[in-house]
Amino acid sequence: MKLVNFNAAHSGVTITEDMQRAAAEANALLHNGKGAGNDFLGWVNLPSSITNSELSEIKRIADNLRAKAEVVVCIGIGGSYLGAKAVLEAMSNSFESLKKRHNNPTIVFAGENISEDYTYELMDALKEYSIAAIVISKSGTTTEPAIAFRLLKAEIESRYGKAEAAERIVAITDKARGALKTLATQEGYPTFVIEDNVGGRYSVLSPVGLLPLAVAGVDVEAFVEGALDMERLTSEATPIEQNPAAQYAIVRNELYKAGKKIEILGSYEPKLQYIAEWWKQLYGESEGKDLKGIFPASVTLTADLHSMGQYIQEGERTLFETIISVKNSKHEVRVEADEANLDGLNFLTGKRLSEINKMAELGVRLAHIDGGVPNLTIEIERIDERTIGQLLYFFEKGCGISGYMLGVNPFNQPGVEAYKKNMFALLDKPGYEEESKAIKARL
Repeated sequence: MKLVNFNAAHSGVTITEDMQRAAAEANALLHNGKGAGNDFLGWVNLPSSITNSELSEIKRIADNLRAKAEVVVCIGIGGSYLGAKAVLEAMSNSFESLKKRHNNPTIVFAGENISEDYTYELMDALKEYSIAAIVISKSGTTTEPAIAFRLLKAEIESRYGKAEAAERIVAITDKARGALKTLATQEGYPTFVIEDNVGGRYSVLSPVGLLPLAVAGVDVEAFVEGALDMERLTSEATPIEQNPAAQYAIVRNELYKAGKKIEILGSYEPKLQYIAEWWKQLYGESEGKDLKGIFPASVTLTADLHSMGQYIQEGERTLFETIISVKNSKHEVRVEADEANLDGLNFLTGKRLSEINKMAELGVRLAHIDGGVPNLTIEIERIDERTIGQLLYFFEKGCGISGYMLGVNPFNQPGVEAYKKNMFALLDKPGYEEESKAIKARL
């Protein structure tokens, strides 16, 4: 194994002798057990203390489970599952979910990274299935999606021939120019237009979002209707004090002025995790410029209370929280009584999980407020197409308002070009010869 070289000059820190000495002293305390928390140091020598007989017993029990079950559910939270999940995710096929068929086509994604393993696993998983593609790119030359499309186009054409491939590939691209538009015209692909005045992070209500959603069986009509509800509610005709997106923008900007530089978007419904991922791009790319902007982060609760909860409660007071609270659940599950009551949970007998979850939400909110963390709450009625349409449009409108209040252009992203120039230079792209020489000299 080769260790990655760490150059301290690029960390912004000059390592002094005093720092080296302090680090050595701290390491010594871990081994001599003279530091605080010394009754929790068993991990330091754990790898070398596990015996062969212990490993054999672990494997024996594991084999018993493997022989008895097709699915083994690992139940835990925080440290009871994060390590195992992290390793399992690293070791597993990224598209294992494709092993099961569904009534609607399964939508998987490519072109959002250049990972060789991810791409290999995708292409390998697709071998068992009939396939089609929706390719979305204004130019057709953006590196990540262009690479993925090149590979998938070749796969589709090799299986079905060019004529059939033209019916299995849909392009969403510029209306008049660009490499993808040219190719779509030449090959006869069905094509949808990305309008010039719609930026990528604001495009979910265009064919960019609606086509894949429709393929997956989502009620796109209800989704659009929900967004329309919020468009009306946040229009210029609405008094500003009744405009929820404007109020959100006002509060978050005031918090920013007061020194709250980080906004954590959270929810107690794991289904909303990727809403938070979408939100992070929307606000990060829209506001993070001119050395300004709130840093967007996210948590999924209650799981992250057992990981990030400590920092939120007692860490540096530079953050605030925005919680998406879901009023009604779709399904009903109640806690049953247990005669032995060894877990001490009989006091919850008969209660719905949604009720317990809501009390957790309220309890955390109070604790965080007491800890000096401002909290905003966005309550939605339920998780369905109409409500999610409302929510996404709310965030888009709030972002535009907030960006202008901050004094930045919320619709450009000049900073994202820096890495592309460096990458092209390092890859010796034609036209980047001088940049290539300069950057390689730096390295």
